[in-house]
Amino acid sequence: MEQPILTTKADGYRIITFNRPDKLNAFTAQMNLDLQAALADADKDQTCRALLITAAGRAFTAGQDLSAVRPQPGVTKRSTHDVLEQLYNPIVRTIADYRMPIVVAINGVAAGAGLNLALGCDVVLAARSAKLMQPFSKIALIPDGGGTWHLPRLVGAPRARALMMLAEPVTAEQAEAMGMIWKAVDDDKLMDEAKALTARLAAMPTRALAAIRRAAIAAETNTLAQQLDLERDMQEGLSHEPDAKEGIAAFLEKRAPKFTGSKS
Repeated sequence: MEQPILTTKADGYRIITFNRPDKLNAFTAQMNLDLQAALADADKDQTCRALLITAAGRAFTAGQDLSAVRPQPGVTKRSTHDVLEQLYNPIVRTIADYRMPIVVAINGVAAGAGLNLALGCDVVLAARSAKLMQPFSKIALIPDGGGTWHLPRLVGAPRARALMMLAEPVTAEQAEAMGMIWKAVDDDKLMDEAKALTARLAAMPTRALAAIRRAAIAAETNTLAQQLDLERDMQEGLSHEPDAKEGIAAFLEKRAPKFTGSKS
């Protein structure tokens, strides 16, 4: 049996690949658990300073594999509550507080919870042929995987409500124009650009990049006064770390900095 999640190492980063191409990379419980394990393993690897998530085949993901949650005779069905709380929500929470930047390369159709996991990552690229979709209303459900939180913040409430209610697909170029993703890329250049971008981020002060993500998330609910306090405290902590000292020294000495991403 093929592994539903593949991990390969590159110079300074890892590539995580969804690997159920015959099923359009639709998520099963095992795929979710393997993704959780891949994220945890990369987090423990101090030589890994960025992640690139992509998929095998012609689709990024079709979302949840509904055949895997259909009741079977004599088999106890996993509740929707448990599917989300045990399989998807841990991934959403991990991504939001991950110690390094995460790039996503959407290589084809991206739908449902799998798309929403991608929207929670830091920089999302999509092939021009890709279609992005929130199909939940077609089966009388709501977006999950963080979709109802991320999508309105990315594209605005009116557009997000329409996308979620109407379940209409958008092209990569439309997604870029509305701020859902960072950039639409020619299909044949997607992986080269995604790898170059991930390598670039891996060479940057990755702890500061993770702090930027946390600050941006906090800004969605903080008052200005709370955000100023958060900036002050984060800046104070980062200023004592090796990368900040190296960055300032390199600036003053007019040379390129050599960041390590280490805490001390």
